Amino acid sequence: MTSTAAPILITGAGQRVGLHCAQRLLEDGHPVIFSYRSERPGVQTLLDLGATAVFADFSSEASILAFIGELKNHTDSLRAIVHNASEWQVETPGSEAAAFTRMFNVHMLAPYLINLHCADLLKRSSPADIVHISDDVTRRGSSKHIGYCASKAGLDSLTLSFAAKYAPGIKVNGIAPALLLFNPDDDAAYRARVLAKSALGIEPGSEVIYQSLRYLLDNPYVTGTTLTVNGGRHVK
Repeated sequence: MTSTAAPILITGAGQRVGLHCAQRLLEDGHPVIFSYRSERPGVQTLLDLGATAVFADFSSEASILAFIGELKNHTDSLRAIVHNASEWQVETPGSEAAAFTRMFNVHMLAPYLINLHCADLLKRSSPADIVHISDDVTRRGSSKHIGYCASKAGLDSLTLSFAAKYAPGIKVNGIAPALLLFNPDDDAAYRARVLAKSALGIEPGSEVIYQSLRYLLDNPYVTGTTLTVNGGRHVK
């Protein structure tokens, strides 16, 4: 990727994959604006590297629109929007509607409204991209995490619709990863069970998502596509 004056917005970049991608973008010479919801060490790390932080609460229409307004106070153009913010809510009896609503707002309503209200910022940059970070689970469904899977599947649908709406000026694509990183407290049995689900059987880390993001930003002839980054789970 070549350096550009217009910044790249990445949502939910305070930790894990979002943090890694934001750091790598900065290393590649791109100005970065990132959203965060919690004060994590990664937020200060990105600030120290020169990124711009904007607080975001994507739990309601009003708070999403407030974020968009604050974003526009920081920039009048964007090279790309990377929708990385994600929510994992346990769907326990009695709380299903609240959990589903929260995940719908983060995975679908926020990208939908940001894409609509920030198209003018993207149109001031050439090239311009939107990238949705989805999940490989949408390929097969999930009996245990129905709301999470459904809202991520909706994000896949937004990729297709916005790709059609914004062509040819803005490319819109997605990335659907499976396992990337274990948590420190995941035991050996769990790790072995999860690794066995894929053909490649590795814990790849965050860099594979950055490599996928780079491909989508660099390639001028790809839109309306969701890249599967799952180690071959679909062929196992």
